[in-house]
Amino acid sequence: MDISEIKTLIEAQGRAFEEFKRTNDQRIEEMKKGHGVADLEAKLAQMSADMSRLEAEKQVLEARVNKIGLSGANDAKGEDAKGEHKSAYMKWLRKGVESGLAELEAKALNITTDADGGYAVPEEIDRDIQQTLINISPVRAVATVRQISTSDYKKLVSRRGAASGWVDEDDGRAATNTPTLAQVTPFMGEIYANPQATQTMLDDVFFDAEGWLAGEIADEFAYQEGVAFITGNGTKKPKGFLAYSTAATADSSRAFGTLQHVLSGADGAFLAAPNGGDCLITTVQSLKAGHRPGAVWMMNSLTLAAVRKLKDGDGNYLWRPGLEAGAPSNLLGYQVVEAEGMPDIAADSLAIAFGNFRAGYLIVDRVGIRTLRDPYSNKPYVGFYTTKRLGGAVVDSEAIKVVKFGDA
Repeated sequence: MDISEIKTLIEAQGRAFEEFKRTNDQRIEEMKKGHGVADLEAKLAQMSADMSRLEAEKQVLEARVNKIGLSGANDAKGEDAKGEHKSAYMKWLRKGVESGLAELEAKALNITTDADGGYAVPEEIDRDIQQTLINISPVRAVATVRQISTSDYKKLVSRRGAASGWVDEDDGRAATNTPTLAQVTPFMGEIYANPQATQTMLDDVFFDAEGWLAGEIADEFAYQEGVAFITGNGTKKPKGFLAYSTAATADSSRAFGTLQHVLSGADGAFLAAPNGGDCLITTVQSLKAGHRPGAVWMMNSLTLAAVRKLKDGDGNYLWRPGLEAGAPSNLLGYQVVEAEGMPDIAADSLAIAFGNFRAGYLIVDRVGIRTLRDPYSNKPYVGFYTTKRLGGAVVDSEAIKVVKFGDA
C-alpha cells in the first residue's frame, strides 16, 4: 500500500536526518580539536546521498497516490480515430507497414503529415513521454511550459515603469509614463534520440514495443533538455538561465535580462560557521515578496550535501527533510530541487539558484514528436530516429537569483 510505504519512508528520513546531524556535530567538534575528519566527511556524503534517495522515493510514491486518472467522457469519434492511428503506428513500428498511416495520422491529430519527417508518435505514447519528462527534468517540473504549433513564437513581457499618483476628483491629471514592453523569443532547437531494437525483438508479441520506445525517448530527452534549460547557450538549443549575464545590483537598477547574483563571501566556498548560510538568507530576501510563494532552490547533489551541513547562529540546521506526507525537503522554508545540470561549488561558480521559475523561465514545446524508422543503417538493428522541437528562455530576470561562490 503506497500510503504505508510513504509513512515508512518519512520515518526513515527522520532517522537518517538525526544520524546526519549527530555525525556532522561530531565532525565540527573534531575539527575544533584539530583532528582529521576525512572519514566523517565520507560518511556524511553517503548519508546525504541516502537522504536524497529517500526523498526521491517518497516523491514517486506521492505522485502515484495523487495521480488523477485520465478516463472520463471523451468524444467517441475522436477517441476512435486516435485508437486507429495508434494501432496503425504500432504495426508500422514493428513491421514497417505504412499502409493508411498518413491518413489516420491526419484524422487523429488534425495535422498535415510531413512525408519526409516520419510519423507522429500517438497521443497516448506522447503523453507518457511528457509525464516522464516532467518527473525527471527538474526545470520542466517548476517552469512554465507552453505548447505551440509554430517555432515563430514571441512573448511580450512588461518591464513596468508605468507612473501613477493620487488626485482629488477635481484635480487635473498629468500625463504618466507608459509601461515598457520587451519582446522575448525563446531559443529553439531540435532534440533527438535514436533508440535501436532488433527485428527479432519487434517480432516478439511479448515485447512491449510501446513502453520500450517511450522509455528510451523520454530518458534521452530528459537528460538533454535538463542540461539545456540550465546551461544551454541558445545555439540550436534552449538558452539556460545560467547562460544569462549576472550582476550584483538590485532589481531597480539592473538591466533587463540580467540576473542578480549574491556573493557567498568566500572564494569557491561558503563563509566559515556560523555565517555560512548568510548568503542564502540574503538570496531569499533579494527576491521580491510577490515571487516568493512558489519559489524553489535548485542545486546539484554535491552542493546539497554541503548545504545540509549549514547551521544558523543558534545552531539550527538550515535544511530540513519533509517529514510529512506531501511535504518536500526544504531550505529556509523553500523546496529544494536537485538538478545534476547545476555546476559544482567552485571559484565564481553559480552553483545555487533560487526563484520562482514559473514566472522566470518559459519552455515552449512544438506539438508532436516524430519518428523515422530506419532498418538499413545498422543491421540487424532497426533505428527509430525521433525528434522534438522545443525552446526555452528567461522571461523575467527578476524572478530568478543565483549564488556566486566568490567574495567580489
